[in-house]
Amino acid sequence: MKNKHIGSTFSSFLDDEGIREEVDLSAKKKILADQIVAKMERDHVTATELAARMNTSRTVVNRLIDPKDTSFTFKTLARASQALDLNLLVSLETRRTEASKRRR
Repeated sequence: MKNKHIGSTFSSFLDDEGIREEVDLSAKKKILADQIVAKMERDHVTATELAARMNTSRTVVNRLIDPKDTSFTFKTLARASQALDLNLLVSLETRRTEASKRRR
């Protein structure tokens, strides 16, 4: 049987499989978790210490730095960034579609 994905883009593959949103969210969470962990390592801050700074439990911190766990709130992210002396920047941009990318 011929593979229907040969010659297609990765984005179209994710769309066809119905997992694009999930993969996009996981990738963004991994980026955030990596940035938090990197700052913790630079500053020699343990998860226990970060939890104390945030007035929360270590479980909450562990969920925040686990790239596979997306069950954290914006408030938790803001508290972690403040506790680590990081600026939290959030922006929304118009999504570029595959068709608009090809036109350029």
